[in-house]
Amino acid sequence: MTHFVEHYGLWFLFAVVCLESAGLWLPGETALIAAAVLAAQGHLSIAAVIVVATAAAIVGDNIGYWIGREGIRRLIFRYARLRRHADRVLPPAERFFVRHGGKAVFLARFFGGLRVTGAWIAGITRMSWWRFLFWNAAGGIVWAVGVGLLAYYAGKAAADAFARYGIYAAIAGGIVVVIVIVVLHVWRRRVVEENA
Repeated sequence: MTHFVEHYGLWFLFAVVCLESAGLWLPGETALIAAAVLAAQGHLSIAAVIVVATAAAIVGDNIGYWIGREGIRRLIFRYARLRRHADRVLPPAERFFVRHGGKAVFLARFFGGLRVTGAWIAGITRMSWWRFLFWNAAGGIVWAVGVGLLAYYAGKAAADAFARYGIYAAIAGGIVVVIVIVVLHVWRRRVVEENA
């Protein structure tokens, strides 16, 4: 991923994050992390990386929202078998999005599978577009700034440690990063379980 970001720059970052947010299973967060690490090495501007990732997340989610609202929902109601299933499943989902849609859209940005499908689901359940846009933008901004800066400073610290202390410090830094990722993963799971 770093190779592609390094050679194709911010256009590649925009494309991957946008397409992932629109509903394709692509490594958008990995592209953001790679771009932020390259920014830490002086190859890109971290401000530009964050702005591009934010814009891509918002644009991609809006594309996914309209695909769900205008495309998938029509497709569901075109076929009798899908319609029967939708008649059972959609009313509770629509009630959920009326009450918790904002939180769901915001938090979906931070979880891989939901990042890909969250906008579609909001569109299928006909969540208000203005409400979706607000929470989608908030989630995109917080995600791009948080992940971007975390990767930027982690990349900078790893490069500094490697330059000063050699390979052993880089290994120790890598272990610390893995521990932080595990802690964040456990924390995310608890948040999902508490909101379920």
